[in-house]
Amino acid sequence: MILVINSGSSSVKYELIDVEGPTRHQAGKIERIGEPGSPFPDHAAALEKAAEEVAPHADGLTAVGHRVVHGGAAFTGPVLIDDDVVKQIEEAVPLAPLHNPSNLAGIEVMRRLHPGLPQVAVFDTAFHSTLPPAARTYAIDREVAERAGVRRYGFHGTSTAYVSRVAAEMVGKPDMANVIVLHLGNGASASAVSAGRCVDTSMGMTPLEGLVMGTRSGDVDPGVIFHLIRGGMTPDEVEEMLVHRSGLYGLCGDNDMRTVLDRVAAGDDEAALAYNVYCHRLRKYIGAYTAVLGRVDVIAFTGGVGENSAPVRRKVLSGLAPMGIRLDPTRNSSVRGARLVSADDSAVAVAVVPTDEELEIAIETAAVVARTNSE
Repeated sequence: MILVINSGSSSVKYELIDVEGPTRHQAGKIERIGEPGSPFPDHAAALEKAAEEVAPHADGLTAVGHRVVHGGAAFTGPVLIDDDVVKQIEEAVPLAPLHNPSNLAGIEVMRRLHPGLPQVAVFDTAFHSTLPPAARTYAIDREVAERAGVRRYGFHGTSTAYVSRVAAEMVGKPDMANVIVLHLGNGASASAVSAGRCVDTSMGMTPLEGLVMGTRSGDVDPGVIFHLIRGGMTPDEVEEMLVHRSGLYGLCGDNDMRTVLDRVAAGDDEAALAYNVYCHRLRKYIGAYTAVLGRVDVIAFTGGVGENSAPVRRKVLSGLAPMGIRLDPTRNSSVRGARLVSADDSAVAVAVVPTDEELEIAIETAAVVARTNSE
């Protein structure tokens, strides 16, 4: 049985999973860590509470799997954690200053509380380590890029790995499908996956690049940043705006797609523009990744918006029949787990696949432990 720990910037999620079933034995989430009035002043207190909650199952634990957001260039897959791995995760903190320190807190506490258990790091960036040089390289001064670690890393990799595998199985091509994965939540990304290997992805050195998101801008002309700084904004102010006051929120004041759609239905022009910009960007990436892959077998929607918003799926894919993409309106409106929502005569399948990052972390953790025990 695997204990999965997702230690975020202000929350800790934990889940006990038997990968043989798979069977979930227990799950929980502790939020508002470090906020005024919270009973958990820091991550150590929250993680100790999580360990207390799963203590009745402690005898059955075989390993602990940790979500780590950024592995830098060092990690191309899940690894057994030792002091050297911890040091390399620390070195990647400048690339993910909001996430890696919290991930490290989870590792430190669980290593202390369960010193006899194997601990495995599963990286959000690892699935994208297969990006070819042409896809991962930014066209800037090469020496500067190498010195500063500037390249496309990609994120949502754990989710993308799970969803692309399930989608490939759904269309009967588990080892050879070309899949476009659209992970649409408050954060959003698109990825092109060929035969289980990621060949392009929309998020870049940071999770800011790419699609329009809840509060993040996605793609923006770098010249805009220089223009705003020369106009009097500080670099920190520009970054704060692009990360926290852009995307849907920046365009219409709401970052929840359900609220945006309600406003669109009521005739709100600002919400309509935000919605149109969001969907236009998605359509553009679908076209780009169709070109990258050459052949697309299935487009997979996941994440809170991707899984639950039939209107978003309909608008994004409308008019793409010349590309072989046709939705079935009835199937698209259904709400029930993993399913195909494309029409029978669609040359490209369209799937809705609820993501399961915790299960993917447990599966990858179990594989690392099994491989280590066999060596």
